[in-house]
Amino acid sequence: MSSRRAFIQKSALVGAGIATIPSYGYGMFNAKPAEKLNVGLIGVGLRGTNHLENLLLRKDVNVTAVCDVDPTKIIIAKDLISKAGGKTPTTFGSNDLDYRNLLELKDVDAVIIATPWLWHTRMTVDAMKAGKYAGVEVSASNTLEECWDLVNTHEETGTHMMILENVNYRRDILAVLNMVRQNVFGELVHFRCGYQHDLREVKFNNGKQPYGGGVEFGEKAISEAKWRTEHSVKRNADVYPTHGLGPIAAMADINRGNRFVSMTAHATKGIGLHNYVVEKGGENHPNAKVKFKQGDVITSTLDTANGETIIITHDCNLPRPYSLGFRVQGAKGLWEKDGNRIYVEGNSKAHSWDADADWLAKYDHPLWQKYGEYAENAGHGGMDFFVINSFVESAKANIAPPMDAYDAAAWSAVTPLSEASIANNGAPQDFPDFTRGLWIKRAPYDWIKETY
Repeated sequence: MSSRRAFIQKSALVGAGIATIPSYGYGMFNAKPAEKLNVGLIGVGLRGTNHLENLLLRKDVNVTAVCDVDPTKIIIAKDLISKAGGKTPTTFGSNDLDYRNLLELKDVDAVIIATPWLWHTRMTVDAMKAGKYAGVEVSASNTLEECWDLVNTHEETGTHMMILENVNYRRDILAVLNMVRQNVFGELVHFRCGYQHDLREVKFNNGKQPYGGGVEFGEKAISEAKWRTEHSVKRNADVYPTHGLGPIAAMADINRGNRFVSMTAHATKGIGLHNYVVEKGGENHPNAKVKFKQGDVITSTLDTANGETIIITHDCNLPRPYSLGFRVQGAKGLWEKDGNRIYVEGNSKAHSWDADADWLAKYDHPLWQKYGEYAENAGHGGMDFFVINSFVESAKANIAPPMDAYDAAAWSAVTPLSEASIANNGAPQDFPDFTRGLWIKRAPYDWIKETY
């Protein structure tokens, strides 16, 4: 932590090569980035507090405002800011819409939104309308209408927004992206990804501790169990696709020379959450009577304009180890995260896997080679250091971020499209072109040159 703090405070991380990347949004480019960025946070629960802690390490950021409807979260945030030597922020949270008062502040240039999913789009839209550079947690939208709201508001206002998908900055992901760009796997053909994570203890608790210890959700619970579990009750859909799809979209140049054109989805029966309630709370617990609509394993298949297929798996209601299930396959070989293995024709022994460690080290991304030690304690294995830095530097320069409104819309659209396909026995769903044809000429984002 100390080495990362020293590095950030000695250098404002000015000029992250993002500033040299063409902006395809409608915001004006500032030749001289702002020296200080005034940031407001909307939502300072577990995720929002993590973002706050990383922002407070930066010398080029002032946290000027905080909003949360839970007063205990406001107290924690103010204490963190005070201990970091910052000025007392203006606070909001008297009601669900008090965040709009935060957006009216002149000393707020950008906002980070880390609230329950149903608020993501409306808060991001309101932020862009207020002229605030917006960073929003995943997923960005719940419906196709919301996806279009993000795109339309960005285009109408000229204000940028960034989806804060941290997995795009995971060390192995950026190394594999480096390999893709250097044609190690040849012409790309197929991908797999997803979110496979036993969240039963996240979706339930006893109202006294964040995880485990009970089978309550909704008003009787705390933290994510207050709101996240309701989506499993009422929606049969892949409600959390972007951790897997974001990195794959970058590798496949989605919205930048390629796009999603159609998808299908299927769901298994849903027994995992019911079984968990019965096991932990007994057959007579009121929640044992709840009908969970979401299937335990949801599989979506996307087709792209360039002829690749992408399989996305959502598997969060059954016992299992964590995995995002990555597979990147081309004409000359493939990488699979599960098993940490790789095969490259002409380099690997015929019909035999290589351990991927040496390959990942060889193609380690320049960002991680140079600044990996500073990212170690930033959260989620260092990914949060890089995603927050990209947000801050993009906002300071007022340029399009690496993951923009079009990406936020396309990646999040998997949720409503999977829901529609499942409801219609796996019927194919046309995928909207959120760029309105501009994907044909938009150049791929150059992640390799995003260096400091």
